[in-house]
Amino acid sequence: MVLLHGVGTSSGEWSWVLPDLARNNLVYAIDLPGYDGSYEPPDYSPAYTASFVNSFLDAVGVERAVVVGNSFGGLVALHLAFSEPARVSALVLSDSAGLGRTVSPVLAAVTLPGAGELARALAKTRLGAYQRAVRRALLLFARPWQIPLKWVKDQYKLAQLPNFTDATLGSVRTVVGPMGQREVLLDRFPQLRMPTLIVWGIEDRVLPYSQAKDAIALVQDGSLELISNCGHLPHVEQPKRFVSTLGGFLSEQPL
Repeated sequence: MVLLHGVGTSSGEWSWVLPDLARNNLVYAIDLPGYDGSYEPPDYSPAYTASFVNSFLDAVGVERAVVVGNSFGGLVALHLAFSEPARVSALVLSDSAGLGRTVSPVLAAVTLPGAGELARALAKTRLGAYQRAVRRALLLFARPWQIPLKWVKDQYKLAQLPNFTDATLGSVRTVVGPMGQREVLLDRFPQLRMPTLIVWGIEDRVLPYSQAKDAIALVQDGSLELISNCGHLPHVEQPKRFVSTLGGFLSEQPL
């Protein structure tokens, strides 16, 4: 199983579900290119990132995997499923990008000239990193009192990694513009042959859950799970429900 995170975070965001998922699976939670502070990739696009994931699987000797992606990671998972369908035994899209034009105005504003650069510069300061963590928390979670303190602390630390805020801005601008999401892959969904699960927080403020409904209607072998009292990060805000949903889905598949 391969876990792909969204923009502005890291593989550590899967830590709320990783122990449970790893009981029955060999799990790789990987940092996408540019997000671990080690180097600046040549391209932040979902297509390039999918090729990176494909190369990673080659490197660790994995021929087929269940690919789970949240937000931007979901769009990366989709690109991998379309380009290397034999490699993806099952596809799990959690509040995934690429299923409709609509996106939070907050993300669209970051794509405007100057706005993203200002946010990037501020996030590299201690005060700015703290403010960034709080703003993200209020945007991504449905219930502020359910936000784990560890998540906020992790976000504060990540913003100060070399190239991290640059990677965040680069990734956002490849998939979002002033008019909404740049890539909508719904017309390709009938091509998906692998079992596909779409999981979505009903109170997602970044991407509306109506996009999940539109997408699942086009999948040949698909399941939809809408999670109440949940925002953009089901694996953090509702980890038990997320693991239970994923486990039930996989138990029905002849993987």
